[in-house]
Amino acid sequence: MSKQASYSSTMHSTNSTWIPSDDDDDAYTEAKPRRAKRRKTNTGKAAAAANRIIRASTSLSALLEVFQHGLTIHTAAPRGTGNDNGIEGSRNENENQNENDGFESTMEGLLPEYLEARQILLSRASDIPLPDDNKGVGGGELVRPLSRFELARIVGLAKQRMMGCVTSPSEWIVLRKLQLQQERRRAGIRESPAAEIGTPTTLTPLDVPPSVPVPPVVLDGLRAIQTTLYEYSFAARVYGHTPQKTSGLIAVDWESRPPWTLLMDDIHAHYAFAHPERDQPERLHTPITYVSLQPSHLRQVHDLLARVFWDGIDVSDALHYAPERCTVIATYGHLVVGAAFLSSPQETYITYLVVRAGWENAQIATTMLYHLIALHPHRDITLHVSANNPAMLLYNRFGFKAEEFIAGFYEAYLDAHARASKNAFRLRLRR
Repeated sequence: MSKQASYSSTMHSTNSTWIPSDDDDDAYTEAKPRRAKRRKTNTGKAAAAANRIIRASTSLSALLEVFQHGLTIHTAAPRGTGNDNGIEGSRNENENQNENDGFESTMEGLLPEYLEARQILLSRASDIPLPDDNKGVGGGELVRPLSRFELARIVGLAKQRMMGCVTSPSEWIVLRKLQLQQERRRAGIRESPAAEIGTPTTLTPLDVPPSVPVPPVVLDGLRAIQTTLYEYSFAARVYGHTPQKTSGLIAVDWESRPPWTLLMDDIHAHYAFAHPERDQPERLHTPITYVSLQPSHLRQVHDLLARVFWDGIDVSDALHYAPERCTVIATYGHLVVGAAFLSSPQETYITYLVVRAGWENAQIATTMLYHLIALHPHRDITLHVSANNPAMLLYNRFGFKAEEFIAGFYEAYLDAHARASKNAFRLRLRR
């Protein structure tokens, strides 16, 4: 009443010109035009048209659920009882009825249309046709994807439940799929339609023609084809071939045929002659490779030196003193067939020169000695050799000359029944 009196007195005193009073400051506010805000996604970018449609359908579904829930509560609300309660209840009912008359009258006409629109949206999202009432054909049960709140709530409840009890593998799989769906939504990856997930794929049986036996002539012709290794083929020459690199490679010998390889060839030929009906395995020609000492050679080298000389020889320290200049190891595949050692690049004294039994007369010792000499072109090379050792002839061919005869030089190393002489010659190759 005070506001109305103030309003009327002000109007009469100003000749129909309204001046707000102090009491009207709290009641009157000027309506300012609101600035339209641009809808943004979680990434800060403007929402695309597809995102707006999805959000609109989601908001429509939530709004319809709220409306239906409000109508249910309003319909089931209890009426007032008693005199005072009845009077007060009727008064509140009249007030609520006046307030809700507009809402009910508006929603009664729009709610069926909204429900039909939601049905159409869910049908399109699920790729399931709507049921045809005239024909009596149903389109299946409509499902809708979980909202972000529902998905986060289900994942949280599942994690709490799994922490307190034993979980089956199927439950872990379901939880993992829900978490994956969360990550896909956060990343903005579009989800597959429900029909593609739930509908099994129909497989068409493949017509397999009956198998026809291959004539024996064709099989014999295929077996008779001689294949060539790629590194020796014409294709390797055209496209290029990079051979496998060998650590510390010095030389490769493809021509030498030691007695051991000749024996293997005879055994292979005898087997092929005795069993002509069997498929003969192909034997690859392997060269003799000369390399510097590697850690993988030590076990075989120590065994070879113990067989030819004496036990207890250890050459592992050669790996720490320029092995690429002081060692030459002959290998056939992975088998060590020869070894030659210098004491050091400064002293150039040949400590050991050995070839495996069965691999003699293949120029292996000659090749190893040649490379040791070639690695030190401007230094004299010395060595000791037993007086009755046939290697004296090899050293003479390279130009070694005897400088000294030492009696009993090998007494501390050779056994008393050893065939090798315990006396030795000291030889020198002067450069």
